[in-house]
Amino acid sequence: MKVLSMIQPWASLFVLGEAIYETRSWRTNYRGPLAIHTSKKMDKTFCSHPLIELLLGKHGYSKDNLPTGMIIGVCNLENCLKVKENNGTQAILENGQVVTGNTYFLGDFQVGGYAWEVQDMQQLDVFIPAKGKLGLWEHVLE
Repeated sequence: MKVLSMIQPWASLFVLGEAIYETRSWRTNYRGPLAIHTSKKMDKTFCSHPLIELLLGKHGYSKDNLPTGMIIGVCNLENCLKVKENNGTQAILENGQVVTGNTYFLGDFQVGGYAWEVQDMQQLDVFIPAKGKLGLWEHVLE
C-alpha cells in the first residue's frame, strides 16, 4: 500500500478528521488506497497552540501522547487540487472550492501548492510501527 509520512500533530488531526486536506508543495498522479504514517518528528510549538490543544483534546490526545513512527490510518486518495488563490484568510482551489476557518488554519495553502483530498478515512485500531520515508512509499499492511 502507498504510505504518506506526516509530522505530528498534522498526521493525527488529518486521520481524526479535523483536517480535511493534506497540503503539499508537490502533486501526485496516484489515486487509491493510502496509509498515513506519523514521522518521529513533532512540532511541539504548534501542538501548544490553544486551538490545536482543543482539537487534539477532543480525541484524548495532547503533545505528550501523540503516536510517532507509526502507521495510524488508512483512506482513499481521491484528488490532488492546485491552490489558485490565497489572501491570508482563505484559499481557492482549482475546482473553485473556497477553503476557510479551521480547514484553512490546519493547512499550508500556498498558491501553486496542492491540497490532497481523501475519502473514507479510518483510524487503525492497532497502530503499525514503521520507519517513514520522503514522498509516497510502499508498505505491506497485514
